[in-house]
Amino acid sequence: MKKVYKSCQSCDMPMEKDPSGGGSNPDGTKSVMYCSYCYKNGAFTWPDCTVEQMQELVKGKLVEMGFPKFLAKFFVMRIPKLERWKKSN
Repeated sequence: MKKVYKSCQSCDMPMEKDPSGGGSNPDGTKSVMYCSYCYKNGAFTWPDCTVEQMQELVKGKLVEMGFPKFLAKFFVMRIPKLERWKKSN
């Protein structure tokens, strides 16, 4: 059985918050691992992004959404532990 992730394994956004219900695989099926902001047509939307760049991007989005900076900084601490970034750690 395929594992279903509760959050995107690239940016850590809760999958239930993804307006598209997940990214898209090369065959058009929904990705259970990545959100639609990070993954389209079987490829990452920012293929050369580093884990640090992803943390900064997510932190900025959280602050933009009204989260306090200290909380945004706390939330992005998990990103390096996600599946996409495990190999590069």
